[in-house]
Amino acid sequence: MAVRNLPPRLFSRLLLTRLHSAAADDTTIPSTVNDICRILSDFRSPHDDLDSALRPFSASVSPAVGEQVLKRCRRLPSPSHRFFIWSSYLPDFLHTPTSCNVVLDLLASARLFPLAWSLLSDFRPNFANSSSFRLLFRAYAGASLPDDAIRAFRRMPDFGLRPGVEDLHNLISSLCHYGHIIPAELFFHKCKSQFPITQKTYTLLMNGWASMGKPREARHLFEEMLSQGHSADIAAYNSLMAAHCKGGELDAALKLFQEMKTLHMLVPNAASHAVFIRSYCESKDVDSALRIIHRMKLHDQTPNVFTYNAIIKLMCENGKAEDAYQLLDEMMERGAKPDTWSYNAILSLHCKLREVNRALKLLSRMDRDSCLPDRHTYNMLLKMLIAVGRFDRLFEVWESMDGRGFFPSASSYAVMVHGLCRKSGMIDVACRYFEMMVEEGIPPYLSTCEVLRGELRRLGLGAKIEVLADKMRRSTSCNIQELSKAMDGSMIVEEKPG
Repeated sequence: MAVRNLPPRLFSRLLLTRLHSAAADDTTIPSTVNDICRILSDFRSPHDDLDSALRPFSASVSPAVGEQVLKRCRRLPSPSHRFFIWSSYLPDFLHTPTSCNVVLDLLASARLFPLAWSLLSDFRPNFANSSSFRLLFRAYAGASLPDDAIRAFRRMPDFGLRPGVEDLHNLISSLCHYGHIIPAELFFHKCKSQFPITQKTYTLLMNGWASMGKPREARHLFEEMLSQGHSADIAAYNSLMAAHCKGGELDAALKLFQEMKTLHMLVPNAASHAVFIRSYCESKDVDSALRIIHRMKLHDQTPNVFTYNAIIKLMCENGKAEDAYQLLDEMMERGAKPDTWSYNAILSLHCKLREVNRALKLLSRMDRDSCLPDRHTYNMLLKMLIAVGRFDRLFEVWESMDGRGFFPSASSYAVMVHGLCRKSGMIDVACRYFEMMVEEGIPPYLSTCEVLRGELRRLGLGAKIEVLADKMRRSTSCNIQELSKAMDGSMIVEEKPG
């Protein structure tokens, strides 16, 4: 299929600035935001003169514009930080609280901790709050730096903050979420005399052991909680039951389920039943999971979306698409609005079976149900449509992304380029999508450059390789310029994170 046979819109539509982010928050984002985002993408090197490039926008940057820029540039932490600093010194400019949270989050998530601390010190009035430290706790824990998370907690007084029990809970929750239960519990025992400890404190630690499938450790905390005069509540029992289920002790968990009703007169809630549903799903026992769903209906309880998704995923793994759709309908009826994961689980089955019409109908249903597709949704669809040769539908799906506020990233372009390179007669189209990616300032994967270059060489199209390499060299993005060496074969470069 030649390029001229593609839908005209593919080449005529305006190329908006698309950083490799997910969806934008507003499809009517002003051109100022687009222009600034493009500059941040192009001037991402620390040596680039970003201040000079931003100077023409000094009069047009409002706090709202600044917030949108930072939200869209989440994958560009260093230039986003520089933009935040630059805009902070504009006359009468004050960043929104959301902007402050976003820039601190992107720095911490990118593990640029020195810059994050510098931000806290230089802009203390904006960041001296518990929310900022909660972001740091989570980022340090996610980077497998539990001791640094604890040190951040201890530094709160340096910023005029007196840590409270909720701050302790944020720290413990962050550490346990990323599997650092031992340092979390050790710190808890060191400082528990300084805080008004509650059942929630113990429950957070028990949740940590539950996620690791360690019922003995969870039981020890449960008994300590009781010995300290705290009554057992439903959340504590749910955590203890989850620990036994995760540890393969289902009978012990069922015994606890009865105990909390008879001994403590506690009424099981939806989360109590969800513990067993997830356990049955992990053991591939969909019938037992559905029996609990039925029992919950009798007690007028509704599972949450996460619990429903576990069953839908299992049904789809078993090839039971119709059953999954029935559960999807039930979710809507009972007010548990399906999320993107709910639809993606079913879509994965349709794509695996190459059921084009059913997959596209599901995409339309997502529109009707006001559920936005994500990167995984589109990539699954694109791969399937290329595999079956339905290029008409392929281009329709690609073009529909704009209307849903989705901006393709390097991964979606890679699906197109890699897939089209494997299809006879589609090399021109693969090249065009590669060019679109370069034009939009999105650095391609190194593997994408190599796959396209290899196919062009195989077809004897060396001149096209040079055209693409030249376009990359003329890009305003330093990363794309460097990757041009991989395209022209002059040098093998290591792929850098976005």
